[in-house]
Amino acid sequence: MRRLIVLVIAAALLWSGYWVVGARALRGGIETWFEARQSEGWVAEYSDHALRGFPNRFDNTFSDLSLADPATGLAWQAPFFQLFALSYRPTHIIAVWPNSQLIATPLAKFDIDSTRMRASLRVAPRGSLAVERAVFESESVAIRTREDGGELTLEQLNFAMERAAGFERRYRFGVDGTGVSPSTPMRKLIDPQGRLPEALGTLKADTIIEFDAPWDRFSIERARPQPVLIDLKLAEATWGDLQLAAAGSLTIDARGIPTGRITVKARNWPEIIQLARQSGILPEAMVNLTERALGTLAQMAGNPKTLDIPLDFKGGLIRLGPLPIGHAPLIRLR
Repeated sequence: MRRLIVLVIAAALLWSGYWVVGARALRGGIETWFEARQSEGWVAEYSDHALRGFPNRFDNTFSDLSLADPATGLAWQAPFFQLFALSYRPTHIIAVWPNSQLIATPLAKFDIDSTRMRASLRVAPRGSLAVERAVFESESVAIRTREDGGELTLEQLNFAMERAAGFERRYRFGVDGTGVSPSTPMRKLIDPQGRLPEALGTLKADTIIEFDAPWDRFSIERARPQPVLIDLKLAEATWGDLQLAAAGSLTIDARGIPTGRITVKARNWPEIIQLARQSGILPEAMVNLTERALGTLAQMAGNPKTLDIPLDFKGGLIRLGPLPIGHAPLIRLR
């Protein structure tokens, strides 16, 4: 019995020592990271960093956190931010955001409110801490643009990311949003007569993306990985009677110019044409020609209300058959 008690006490002392050493190393690593960002010209500061959780967890709470990257113009401010990890599994991290935060870009500032926002992150145990899996969940999210007062709201937004087996830089992404209500300025642009319901019924995406570098700690410290391949398995959205789905693949060059084909399936497409006309997106002079051309394609497919539109991306343009219909977007992450 005495020997058992001695073993239990020794084990407790060893575990306590492990926690203390681990906590000191973690605090030192965090302080070094912030100092390194400041030396690069970042705004990287907090008013307090509490590290608790003895003996089984490392619970980090940052107060009045501010981060701003001068190279991209991106900034984030939060009254607090929390990172939790089990002391015996430090590569599995839980992140918790506050109910209110601010994100600033070179184009606009966004106030973000939510009732719940958290993520689970699993990283590789060694080296650059490459992301192996991440799951993000949020509820009752409101995103307000300070410049025009527009507010985008979501009942729920879930996001998942997982590194593909056997690949270092390829990831599978899933997005699922419900109760997505566009901002008033966006709604007036798309639906000036108010014919659509307030919220989208469905917003989902399933895609595989390969980048030029893995997502790891250097993704924040140095530069964001840039996509070189997008394999869109399915993206779909419903808004009232309007239904859109898309699938296809694109390769992206070093300038961010995509090449490939995305096929868009549109149900009740005549209604989409009318919305485009009313909003001014489609010039009045092009309405009849567009309706006749798309109507012919729909009849050839056998369903006059459903349209499959193959969009070819080549040379910086988007083409419908031989006809260029617009410039392809540059696909670059800041």
